[in-house]
Amino acid sequence: MGLTVVRLAIRLGMSLVGILVGILVSSAVLSRFSISVTAVVEATLLFWLIHLAVQFLALRILVREPSIALAGLLALASTIVALLIVNGLVSGLSIRGFSTYLFATVIIWITTSIADVTARQMIRSRRRERRA
Repeated sequence: MGLTVVRLAIRLGMSLVGILVGILVSSAVLSRFSISVTAVVEATLLFWLIHLAVQFLALRILVREPSIALAGLLALASTIVALLIVNGLVSGLSIRGFSTYLFATVIIWITTSIADVTARQMIRSRRRERRA
């Protein structure tokens, strides 16, 4: 039971880090994407919750057995949905223009994908250390 909690904490924590990094990179490289310092925390947490809910809905309820390609497409779709909602709810976040949404979605999707891969590697490493 404890190991499952640790694995879940690693995956959720790295997911938060991936979203945070994606938002910060988007703000740094996209001129029409701006976020205040105080809104970074709010946007990250809200994005994370919405992203998890949309992915759960899509992967667990709408699609019973997704392929890798479909899972990636659903992750990309949940990223843009979360970004649209967060932009509407967080007052310190401003995203202007379709191309900005598109590039921010790709940036955040990439950073969350990297964070997910990193989390899986951390979990595997912990598992190998336990066996040794």
